[in-house]
Amino acid sequence: MNILMIYPTFLDSFWSYTHALNIYGRKALLPPLGLLTVAGMLPKDWNKRLVDLNVRDLTDADIQWADYVFISGMAVQRESAHVVTARCKAAGKKIIGGGPLFSGEYALFLDVDTFVLNEAETTLHKLVADITAGTVKRIYRNRDYAVMSTSPVPQWDILDINQYAAMGIQYTRGCPYDCEFCNVTALLGRNPRTKAATQIIAELDALLAAGWRGRVFFVDDNLIGNRPAVKKDLLPALVEWQKRSGPIPFNTQLTINLADDKELTQLMVDAGFDQVFVGIETSDPDALAECSKGQNRNRDLNANVKTLQRAGIEVQSGFIVGFDHDTPKTFQQQVDFIQRSGIVTAMVGQLHAPPGTRLASRMWLEGRLRGHSSGNNTDGSTNIIPKMGLEVLRKGYEEVLEKIFSPKPAYARIKTFLREFKVPKIRRPLTTTDFRAVLRTLWVLGVKGPERLCYWNLLFWTLFTRPKSLPVAIRLAVCVHHYRIMWQVIAGQPIQDALMLTEDVVEKVKTELSPPSEALETAVPRSVSLAQV
Repeated sequence: MNILMIYPTFLDSFWSYTHALNIYGRKALLPPLGLLTVAGMLPKDWNKRLVDLNVRDLTDADIQWADYVFISGMAVQRESAHVVTARCKAAGKKIIGGGPLFSGEYALFLDVDTFVLNEAETTLHKLVADITAGTVKRIYRNRDYAVMSTSPVPQWDILDINQYAAMGIQYTRGCPYDCEFCNVTALLGRNPRTKAATQIIAELDALLAAGWRGRVFFVDDNLIGNRPAVKKDLLPALVEWQKRSGPIPFNTQLTINLADDKELTQLMVDAGFDQVFVGIETSDPDALAECSKGQNRNRDLNANVKTLQRAGIEVQSGFIVGFDHDTPKTFQQQVDFIQRSGIVTAMVGQLHAPPGTRLASRMWLEGRLRGHSSGNNTDGSTNIIPKMGLEVLRKGYEEVLEKIFSPKPAYARIKTFLREFKVPKIRRPLTTTDFRAVLRTLWVLGVKGPERLCYWNLLFWTLFTRPKSLPVAIRLAVCVHHYRIMWQVIAGQPIQDALMLTEDVVEKVKTELSPPSEALETAVPRSVSLAQV
C-alpha cells in the first residue's frame, strides 16, 4: 500500500518566520509532527512518502504513486489544503483528511472522501483495517480521548530533517484551563494526558539517531498542565538525558504561573528549556475575567516575566486586542506592557473565535460572528464584530504593531531583555550554519535594512557588556527583522472579510455527515448567508 502524506503550505505570516529562516538557510520552522506520528502507526510494510509543501513541491509523480492521500494541517493552511485536495481529486485519488483543520471545518472540504475527526490513536486501527478490506467509511470518530502510552515514536526516516529550524515532540495533550477563545479543551479536553518519560527519551534518542543536534520544541499547548507528572517524571529524566546526550536546547508553551514555582522553574532550566511561549493576552483584569483567563489574574505579570528571564528562560508571548472590555486606551497599554517586559517575540493579534470555542458560541448567539476564523490571529483579520467597531480595532492594532516592531523600540526591547536574561548553561554549540547566518545578518540587517544603525548599536553594546549573550542578540535581531516585514505587509491590507458558509453547503453537510459536529454549528452566523467559498 502506498500512502502519500501531504502537509499544506503555511502562508507568510508572523508565525512562519519566513524571512528569518531565509537568513539561517532553512525552509520551514517545524516538520508536520502529526503526520509523522500517524506514519508510525501505519503498518510497517506500507510505503509512506511525505510531501511538506513548505519544503518542496508536490509533483504529478507523487500523486500517481499513491493509493491513498493523507492530508493534515491547521486552519491557517486552509487555502493550500483546498488546492491540494482538488488536485488529488482530479487525479482520481482517495483522500483522507485529519487533524485540527478537518476536525473543526470538514464542512468546507467536500472533495475529501474520508474524515478522521479526533485523535488518531483511537481510530486509526479501524481505518487501516477498512483500507485493507476495501471498505473505507466516510467518517471515523470516537468520543474517547487517546491514551498517550499508545502514541508511537514519529517516523523520522521519511523526513528531510536538514530543511527545518527545529524538531517537535509532544509530551501531553489537553489543558486544565478553559479560556473562552481557545479550542484546545474543545478538541483535547481539560484533563492533561501525558506520555511516560521513557517515551519522550525514546523519541529524543530517535532524533539523535536520525542526525538531529538542534533545538527541540515540545509542542504541548501547556507543558505544565499536569504539574506533578512534569516535576516527578519528565524533567528529572530530561536532566539526566542532557548529561548523557546533550546539550540540546528545548522550548515549549505553558502558563505564566510557572513563575510561582521556583523548584519547577529551576528544573525546567536544568532540563534545557531556555524559551517558553506564554499566553499573556492582556494586563487588563476585566478583559482577563471576560475571557476566563483566571490563571493570569491577581498577579504582577511583568514581575512574573522578569522572574523567568532572570532564571534563564526567554519569555515569548501572545497578546490580544478586541476584547469587549477593551477601549481605545487599550492599544497603548499593550505597547507599554510589552516594552517594559522586554518580551521581544510579542505576537499581538486581534481576537478570533475559532470553531468549537465558547467564544464562537457566544458571538453566534449575540449575532456578532462574522464567519470562520482564518486560523491566524496576527494576519490583520477577525471573525467577530468587536464592540469598539472594526475600523477602530484595525487602526489601533496597526498602531500597536508599528510601536513595537519599528527598529528603535524593537531593539530597545532586546536590550531590556538581555539586561535581565541569565545565559543558561545548556547551550547548543555554534555550527557553520550559525556563522554563515551571522555573515548574512551583517549584509541584510547591517547594510541593507532600515534597522542597520540599531543593529550595529546592539551588536557592539552586547559585545562589550554581555558577550555571552551575543548569539541570542543576533537571533533576536533576525526575528525582529521578520516581524518588521510582516507588520508592514499587514499595514497595507484592507480589513478582510470573514470566510462564510452558504446555507446550501451547510444543509448538504448536515445531511451527508449526520450528526453534524459542534464545530459546524458554531461556524455559521445566524444573520449571514453570503457565499465566499
